Amino acid sequence: MLPYAPSSVAVARQRLSAELSNAGLLATAVDDVVLIMSELLSNALRHAHPLPSGQLKVAWLCSDTQVEVAVSDGGAYTEPRAGRPTLSSLGGRGLGIVEYLAERWGVRHEEEATTVWAVVSASWPARNGHPELSETPVLREVG
Repeated sequence: MLPYAPSSVAVARQRLSAELSNAGLLATAVDDVVLIMSELLSNALRHAHPLPSGQLKVAWLCSDTQVEVAVSDGGAYTEPRAGRPTLSSLGGRGLGIVEYLAERWGVRHEEEATTVWAVVSASWPARNGHPELSETPVLREVG
């Protein structure tokens, strides 16, 4: 769980980047996953309400072939969707970036939370066919 504050984006970026890098994920994939998580978290701060606790939940799940990142908030008045901004627009590109970089993304609605998630292909070359060489985090939350 993170505070409903812009400073949470940097905290989440640093933690996710460090964990994925230490686990041996390719640097380009780390960059993509971190950028996606930043966009999802920034959108939650800009467009949605906090969870009833006053916070946001950021989590990621890693497997041998993919990384899923998810940001849960208290919901908004509109459904998250990729926009098609004009060239002169100052914003509105976040979910378009997510759509471009991720294999797939979507929205889950739960009781008091809306979760926007994205899945990115993962390659763990540090393992080189030996899973015991590098531990992949299973489910992590920033908090």
